Amino acid sequence: MKQGRFVFVSLALLSLFCLPVIGQPSSKSVETIKLDTFDGSDDVTWTWNVQASRFITEGYPKMGYFAGMPNSLRPLVAEDDPEPMVLGAQASFARKGDNWIEIYPVMEGEDGSSGNYEIPFIGTVSQIDFWVWGAGYKYFLEVMVRDAAGSVHVLPVTFLNFDGWRNVVVNIPSSMVQHSRLRSGPETLAFVGFRISSDPNEFVDDFVVYFDELKYTTNILANIYDGYDLRNVDFDAAQGEGESEDGTEAAADTDASTAADQDVVADEGVAE
Repeated sequence: MKQGRFVFVSLALLSLFCLPVIGQPSSKSVETIKLDTFDGSDDVTWTWNVQASRFITEGYPKMGYFAGMPNSLRPLVAEDDPEPMVLGAQASFARKGDNWIEIYPVMEGEDGSSGNYEIPFIGTVSQIDFWVWGAGYKYFLEVMVRDAAGSVHVLPVTFLNFDGWRNVVVNIPSSMVQHSRLRSGPETLAFVGFRISSDPNEFVDDFVVYFDELKYTTNILANIYDGYDLRNVDFDAAQGEGESEDGTEAAADTDASTAADQDVVADEGVAE
């Protein structure tokens, strides 16, 4: 009898702890999204630019796209993929000291001029992931992001005193504001650019760096709620459409009413 009770209690506890694990709905959908592969994808609407501190040598910094990729990524290349490319920058400074370069996205405006462009992230970001090529120089790499409150954060990444490609992951602090409750200003976290600073005692005559496969990990459902599609409705456009339709109908009704009144007046006049 006691043994039967023990078996019954054991089965009850097992079902209690195991059942919630099965078929539970989740409000999270964690995905890895590619921000830029630097392969010239049609989905990318921005380009990249580079700027440097005041002791930069004349004719520098330089930037361009070059054929290549980390060996670890080669098995992932499909036959119909475009030729793998990487983004590279070269700098030379006239003297040692607090030297830096910044690599950042730009986008062409309606007037044809290019300006800084901050790439918005989707969802709540937990990590930024990319490949960087080090030249063996003691330069320090940082990533700049702007939070939903409008503040720019400089996140430390790694020293570049290694040779060749290395995959790096930058964790986004949980305290960073990634979504704004306000209808004005930035709505989400945005990527601002890369910043590379030289060690005060490092050689500065010739420095190069390359980037590839910039992506991030995010919970894309973090800020999605019932009725989210109404958040950015264009009231001006909606009101304009309503006025056009309503105005036409109202004008038609007015014309019909006026015509009827005129007929009545005419009839009365004839009768008189």
